[in-house]
Formats: sequence, structure tokens, C-alpha cells
Amino acid sequence: MIEIKHLRTLTVLRDTGSLTATANTLCLTQSALSHQLKDLEQRLGGQLFLRKTRPVKFTAEGEILLNLADSIIPQLTQAEHELANIKQDANGRLHMAIECHSCFQWLMPALKEYQIHWPSVTLDFSSGFGFDLIPALACGELDLVITSDIQPRSEIHYEPLFDFEMRLIVSVNSPLANKAYITPQDIAEQTMLSYPVQKSRLDVVKHFLQPAGFEPKAWKQADNTLMLVQMVSAGLGVAALPNWAIHDFARQGLVVSKPLGKGLWRRLFAAIRASEQQRHYLQAFFATARQQCQQHLEGIQSA
Repeated sequence: MIEIKHLRTLTVLRDTGSLTATANTLCLTQSALSHQLKDLEQRLGGQLFLRKTRPVKFTAEGEILLNLADSIIPQLTQAEHELANIKQDANGRLHMAIECHSCFQWLMPALKEYQIHWPSVTLDFSSGFGFDLIPALACGELDLVITSDIQPRSEIHYEPLFDFEMRLIVSVNSPLANKAYITPQDIAEQTMLSYPVQKSRLDVVKHFLQPAGFEPKAWKQADNTLMLVQMVSAGLGVAALPNWAIHDFARQGLVVSKPLGKGLWRRLFAAIRASEQQRHYLQAFFATARQQCQQHLEGIQSA
């Protein structure tokens, strides 16, 4: 009567808090998701959660099934890993690098969760800010690269992780704080704060300023997100950062977050060698990264 897919659906609904987000996470249409839930409720003869509540509020029947899911799914996941380990060598290597400083915010918790289920995979990490990563991946120096830029190569596979919005943060006292959105010309009058990477690799340059033919009045660099936010808060410049990286700072009133034009959305990928796309420990990393990000990052969307 009760299937594993039902339990997984209910846990995702609990984690995301809405039917729309659940459908996106499970790659289902909302119609298919509604049909699945109604079918289960008809089988059980009772309602599992209250519609039109946000976040979703579960009934006593729903809580019973969630408790069952919390008991069964981890055991099932562990069994699946053990079966996969029998079929292939789980003592793999995952030497990775990232092209985005902000990604440290979610990558480290995701790696910690990943190691719980794949302890035999050797993890190594390079910052990736001083060399060209995709050629290093292709020749085997790296095994995975977190990037928002696709460099088409037949030997490289780009696995979508999630979509995010680049936003401009400004001081609460800045005239830009009163604007509905930011134009390239607005930034031309500002000091742009950024991480210590080549300007040509910044999304705000490649996809917002450069196409419009504008350049900031001046540039300054900072080593990490917190330092950038503090400098912006002090009125030393503006910075373009992912929505999830600055959400809490904007909520606390330290800075003001504004959309770039009608919205500058980017997609984050995990690049790997195409020949290794089906390796279980890589697929497990993709799943863990998506799950951790959907649960803990604000403002992102399923890729």
C-alpha cells in the first residue's frame, strides 16, 4: 500500500515546504505530484497535510508516515550504497576545484554530508583561482570543477546543480538603494568590489556590463564574502554576489540587495570527464549537493 516513492515525496514536501518546490525537486509536474498524493490519501482514507498552508502543515497521519520515512529511507540509502560498492570500486578519488569564492558557503557542508555515506572516496580540494580548471579536468589533474561557465568540449560533461540570481549589494545610504533595479550605467559611476579573480571571469562583467559597454569607475578586491559585505556596508563600493550568499546580510539590514536589470540568473554546474559520468560516487555527490543546497540556500531554483 505504502511505497518508497510516497515516503520520499513526503520528506521532500516537508523539507521544501511547498508543492511547487517538491515537484521541481522530484522532476515531476504539479499534476503528477497531486495525483500521487491524492492516490495515497485515498488508499489510507485520510488527509496527510493541510493544503494552502506555507510551510505545509502535516496531519497526524502525515506525521506517522514522516516518522516511518525517517526510519526507513536512511536504511534504504545505506543498502543502496553497499550494493553499489559491491559492483564497483568505491575507493575513488574526488579532487575538485571551484571558480566561485561564494561556493565555499554550501560546498563544505555538502562534502561533510557526502563523506558520511562515501567515506572511502578520497577528497582533495584546490581553490582554482590561479589556473585554468577545465583543461586540468580534461587531463586528469582534477576530477570535478564547480563552475557557472560552460566551455564546450566533447570530453567534458556539465551536470546542472541549481540556478541562482546575481544581485548587486549597496550601502543602505547609497542612492542606488532607492532604485527598483540596477542598470549598467549605474555601476559605471561606482567602485566595484570583487574577489581577487580576473575581471573577465566575473558574471557581472561578462553578462551585464561588457555587453552594454560599461566599466566601473574603479575596482577594489577583497578575499572573502564577509569582507566584501563589510566594505559595501561602510560605503566603500558595491558588489555583485549570488542571491543566496547575501540573503542573510540583506535581511539583517547591513546592505541593500538589488536586481541587475530584469534579473541576472546563472546556472551552477559540476563539470566532470564525460567518460566518468556514470560513476556512482560522482552521481552521489551531485545528489548530495542538490539536496543540501535546496534545503539550506535561499533564493535558488532547481536547474
